Amino acid sequence: MEKGKISSLQMAIMMYPTMLATIILGVPNYTARYAKTDLWLSPILASLIGYVTVYIAFKLHKLYPKQTIIQLSGHIIGRIPGKILGFLFIFFYIQVTGLIIREYAEFVVNSFLVNTPSIVIMASMVLLCAFLVIGGLEGLGRFAQLIFPIFIFPPFILIILLLPDFDFKNIFPILGNGIMPPLKGAIVPSGWFTEFFLITFLLPFLADKKKGMKYGMMTVFFAMMTLVVVNITVLFILGPTTANMVYPLMIVARYASLASFFEHLESIVMAIWIVGAFVKISVFYYATALGTAQWLNLSNYRPIVWPLGILIVAFSFWSLPSSIELERFLVQAFPFYGLLIQTIIPLFLLVIAVVSKRNGKGSETN
Repeated sequence: MEKGKISSLQMAIMMYPTMLATIILGVPNYTARYAKTDLWLSPILASLIGYVTVYIAFKLHKLYPKQTIIQLSGHIIGRIPGKILGFLFIFFYIQVTGLIIREYAEFVVNSFLVNTPSIVIMASMVLLCAFLVIGGLEGLGRFAQLIFPIFIFPPFILIILLLPDFDFKNIFPILGNGIMPPLKGAIVPSGWFTEFFLITFLLPFLADKKKGMKYGMMTVFFAMMTLVVVNITVLFILGPTTANMVYPLMIVARYASLASFFEHLESIVMAIWIVGAFVKISVFYYATALGTAQWLNLSNYRPIVWPLGILIVAFSFWSLPSSIELERFLVQAFPFYGLLIQTIIPLFLLVIAVVSKRNGKGSETN
């Protein structure tokens, strides 16, 4: 079904924007609501979920090296329960991909293209991503590798330009109200860290499988450090008002200035968002198409890419009709929804698989 191969480094480069793209703009707001001046600690605590999720995905891969979560579910819990669970995963990824596209469109319309219908933005993005998905995993990996510098370097340039405006006193007091506020602030980003479970769709196609765990953990670490730096940057500029800003990083970008020539650098943030969202949607889209084809026992996933694209756009409207409901879902429901589907259920599958393997070996020994 998928004959292409990618390296562990390419997997890491794909997963880095896949996790960060949609949260990097809003994470200071999400964490500051609860953590206040300790919002920089919340990504560190949230990343623990990412490490656990990568560990679970890799251990399942070690037990079933050539299979994704859709295929190995049937081997672990039986054919019919496995099909039901596989459908649950597919439904989750279709719905979440639709929400990502909706979130992308809402940002673009509200911030820049105010007179453009959101359906046009969503349909055009899905169209472009569909061509990339049809090109296969190898093409997706190379594209992510090509545009990675665009996603990684502009934020550092932005931070350097913002240094003169930093107010380092905003970080105090540290843990003034104890550890509970940062823990509460970690709930929302922890939902995004569960997205690292998507490597279950990539691990079977690695050319250097032994490095999969190492690069997966490294990606979690670098994603966590990026969120910490973003939160600290926003805190040093906006201080206590961070929790009142919908897109704090966009507001902060307007402070950047160099010799009164480079100013109003929101376009940098916009470029980061579009490039990252393109990779993220493509990875989710690919996982959905591959998983659906495996669930239907098809020999090729490419014929269902276009029908799935239409379904994903439809889900982006059906799931949450308004932007207010989308915001409420992302903050209140998605962290627990993502944790259940992408961490807790796979953990149960891993426990069942390990116990079954041990019992099987024990019975063979006897």
